[in-house]
Amino acid sequence: MTFDTWFVFLAAAVLICLSPGANNLLALTNGLRFGAAPSLAAVGGRLAAFLVMIVIAAAGLGAVLAASELAFQIIKWAGVAYLVYLGLRALMAPAAASAVPAAGAGRGLSVAALARREFLVAVGNPKAILVFTAVFPQFLVPGEAALPQFAVMGATFLATECLAAFAYVLSGKIFAPLLRDRAALVNRITGGLLLAAAGLLASASRRA
Repeated sequence: MTFDTWFVFLAAAVLICLSPGANNLLALTNGLRFGAAPSLAAVGGRLAAFLVMIVIAAAGLGAVLAASELAFQIIKWAGVAYLVYLGLRALMAPAAASAVPAAGAGRGLSVAALARREFLVAVGNPKAILVFTAVFPQFLVPGEAALPQFAVMGATFLATECLAAFAYVLSGKIFAPLLRDRAALVNRITGGLLLAAAGLLASASRRA
C-alpha cells in the first residue's frame, strides 16, 4: 500500500469515525454523565468489537454476513432494542442518581460496565461490519498481500476511532458543568440522545 493510498483511506476513515453514529452518541452521553477518564477508558469496549469485525472481514466472513439480509436485520434490531433500553432507563432514572459529577469525582457505572455498553452497541451495529467489508477492500492494492494491508487499515481505523471518541467524550465533558445542578435535564438529554442513536441504527440499510 502506497502512502497516497493510505492517506486517502485515512481521510475516508476520519469522515466515517466522526459521523454521529450510535457509539459516538453513547460516548457523548458518557462524557456528560460520568466524566472524561472513565468514558475514554470505556472506548476500549468499542475498539475490541471493531477489532473482531476487522478480523472477520479480513478472513472473508464479512462478505457472508453482508449478503445475509436476515443476519443484518437480527443484529440491527437487537442493537436498536438495546439502545432503546438504555435511553428509556436514562429517562426514567431518579434525578439524584443522574447528577453530573464534579471534576475528578467519578460516580455511577464502573469502567467495566461502560465498556460493556460500548461493546454491545458496537456489535449491535451491522453497518460497522459492512464498512470493513465494503470499504476496506476498495483500498487494497492488487498484487500485494491482503492481510498486511488489512492490518494497516485496521490499525489506522482504530486509531482514528480513538480520536473521534475523544472528541465526543470531551464535548460531553465540556457541557457537563452547565448541567451539574440540573440532573432531570441531564436525564432527558442523555435519554434523548440514546433514543436518537436507536433511530439512526433503525434507519440503517445494507447499502454501505
